Amino acid sequence: MPRVPTGAAAPTGEVVPAIPAYFDNAATTPLRPETLDAMLPWLSGGPANPSGSHQLARAARRAVDEARDVVAACLGCHPGEVVFTSGGTEADNLAVLGAHRARPGQVLCSAVEHAAVLGPCRSVGGSTVPVDGMGRVDVGALRAALHRDVVMVAVMAVNNEVGTVQPVDEVVAVVREAAPGAVVHADAVAAVTWLDVASVTSGCDLVAVTAHKFGGPHGVGALVVRDGTPWVPVLSGGSQERARRPGTVDVAGVVGMAAALAASVAERAETVTRVGALRDRLVAGLVSSGCGARPTLGADFADVAVAGTAHMTFDGVQAEELLLLLDRCGICASAGSACASGAMEPSHVLLAMGIASAAARQALRFSLGRDTTAEDVDRVVDRVPVLVDRLRS
Repeated sequence: MPRVPTGAAAPTGEVVPAIPAYFDNAATTPLRPETLDAMLPWLSGGPANPSGSHQLARAARRAVDEARDVVAACLGCHPGEVVFTSGGTEADNLAVLGAHRARPGQVLCSAVEHAAVLGPCRSVGGSTVPVDGMGRVDVGALRAALHRDVVMVAVMAVNNEVGTVQPVDEVVAVVREAAPGAVVHADAVAAVTWLDVASVTSGCDLVAVTAHKFGGPHGVGALVVRDGTPWVPVLSGGSQERARRPGTVDVAGVVGMAAALAASVAERAETVTRVGALRDRLVAGLVSSGCGARPTLGADFADVAVAGTAHMTFDGVQAEELLLLLDRCGICASAGSACASGAMEPSHVLLAMGIASAAARQALRFSLGRDTTAEDVDRVVDRVPVLVDRLRS
């Protein structure tokens, strides 16, 4: 966990704790101990390129194959359907561009997709499907948009900003009925810790995940390409990953990813229950504090969002200013996307949900994880009202 200098004065006059209260797990998660243990032999051992033929290379290839078996079991696919990538962004790009290259045509995605899907979708002339006020894709609008020229539909399993669980099963059913030749892609990057991805995405043709969202290392992810899916490689230059993603495989990375994924799946039920209770405690504490905080998804947020996300709106307070003060108090949170200049822009997710631009600039995301404690939650509930009052005054 990153540390800040001790003894620094917070805006409230308190001493900033040495270890921040980390509420940005939706952005990245702390490395699990199982991950580090699995990776260390490959980080500190001899050279090992799994594409070689000597004994060190063969050992590396066995490690990659074993990791592939674990990832496949956790994601509900065959080992040969797993393509290791550099992360979720590459996996999403390969999914969209590879499907479109195989069968050029219309691509549809929800209006609240991550930029890793929205970008390539727009680059091939694709269109977005609207969502409701909770951020769920409008299945009726999707049905109306489907026609024989649609070659792909992309809908994320869980929204990375507000935590909304998407009706993936409904989407798959509608696509199979109205455009049976279309490929369905699920960005499951934000889902692994909270949902049974193998079950949720069982009807999808393509599925993307990334390790650092569930306690694995940065720079490694996977794309599931189910056998028979119309999809062709986007990159060229090597035979690795059955020529679907050329380049030397990061042995330590994929081994660490497999360890983190297996541990996350094994602990999921306990994590969801424990973290969900902490999330509800945080939301209830902020709402009852009288600081004008309210769940962005409304009072029924827990019915539609994963257990780790508390997306809150603070009336009359700019999120960017509140985040700065929180950071100075040793509390790490986040808001919407920021443009290249560093100025906070309204989240495209919130705008797609029908939230006005001014209100969107007042929203923060507190994302909890397996390491979040009750003490962390209490720090947020204690400090946020003070900081909000200071900004308003």
